[in-house]
Amino acid sequence: TGYVGLVTGTCFAETGNQVTCVDIDERKVEKLNNGIMPIYEPGLDLLFNRNTAEGRLKFTTSLAEGIDGAEVIFLALPTPPGEDGSADLKYILKVADDLGPLLKQYVVVVDKSTVPVGTAEKVWVHISRGTNIDFDVVSNPEFLREGVAVEDFMKPDRVVIGTRSEKARSVMNKLYAPLVRQGNPVIFMDERSAEMTKYAANAFLATKITFMNEIANLCEKVGANVDDIRKGIGTDSRIGKRFLFAGIGYGGSCFPKDVQALARTAQDYAYDFQILQSVMAVNTRQKSKLLPLIEQHFQGELAGKTIAVWGLAFKPYTDDIREAPALENIKALLGKGAKVTVYDPEAMENVRQVLGNQITYAHTSYAALDDADALVIMTEWPLFRTPDFGKMNLLLKNKVIFDGRNVYELDQMREQGYTYYSVGRETVSPEVAQNA
Repeated sequence: TGYVGLVTGTCFAETGNQVTCVDIDERKVEKLNNGIMPIYEPGLDLLFNRNTAEGRLKFTTSLAEGIDGAEVIFLALPTPPGEDGSADLKYILKVADDLGPLLKQYVVVVDKSTVPVGTAEKVWVHISRGTNIDFDVVSNPEFLREGVAVEDFMKPDRVVIGTRSEKARSVMNKLYAPLVRQGNPVIFMDERSAEMTKYAANAFLATKITFMNEIANLCEKVGANVDDIRKGIGTDSRIGKRFLFAGIGYGGSCFPKDVQALARTAQDYAYDFQILQSVMAVNTRQKSKLLPLIEQHFQGELAGKTIAVWGLAFKPYTDDIREAPALENIKALLGKGAKVTVYDPEAMENVRQVLGNQITYAHTSYAALDDADALVIMTEWPLFRTPDFGKMNLLLKNKVIFDGRNVYELDQMREQGYTYYSVGRETVSPEVAQNA
């Protein structure tokens, strides 16, 4: 019942199916049974409440109870990166071992997790060791964006299903039929191709982000504006306007892990995937891009300075802080002796689990600014886009903003009289304007 499992189960219940979600975390299952959501995902609570109230969505810690009478079993388990970058399949294969002896009739077992090529075959072997019952293993990768996952699931632009079984194909077609009534395609292929499709999609999107960050870094050197360039190339239908925003790198639960896993797969097959190696290296470097600017602005004297940070989640509309640039930047600021006060609409409790009382947690965005020497923006939450600058001016000790997400327009910052650092654009400085 992580992001993928809870969204998948809830949305399938919304289309009229009887769904039981299984998790070994007793506290989480207890909360879910008491109507308490363990994650923040816009719109999910409405569907969750409706389907639990109407009896279509249930939760248990018992695998045997959960799969009793099931026609389809989705494996939406974590696949964390191992030390070598490969996806760790221990959770999936453990459940596969447990499933075999519990099967009583034909069932379709679906790999919903993002898994390396060949996983469906491994899952089949592990299940088959414990049963003589007929079953199929299908690869059905998810393409959910945190923050709009419900919409992505209920209105998918495509559904990818990897199976060579006509029986499993029929079951999956029936299951997804209510979600593709407008004609969006259900694309069938073999299991290995479906597994590779998910990695290819995420790696390509991560590459687009990283390419634009490289362009942004070059813009700073040649005096160009990355926002104009984004518009200039984004209108090319061959490129498209999405994932072209410059910033301080990608994070989250998918891109870092999936790019790493695909690169590791390439290594396992003795292929030098140079583009992916570069994407990972550039993204690591990009995450700390603001730190030299902050140090330079304060002439290396960060000890005792109070830095306000807006945004902790890796992107808006989620409380997910996995691989979030904010965390490493905050740790670096603390290491330099700075005091850090933070605000995020959803992610502060998750950060508290990591950083504890090393930082101060503000109850509003403005409270974080009180007597701060500078503001650093790490996540582009909409509420940060149109703040009350008059109020900000009274609270901040210095009118200085380091913007890792290019939230504000340069002319806007000039009018407000801020010293403003962003990514791939010129630095706005009141002193320079006055001298000119």
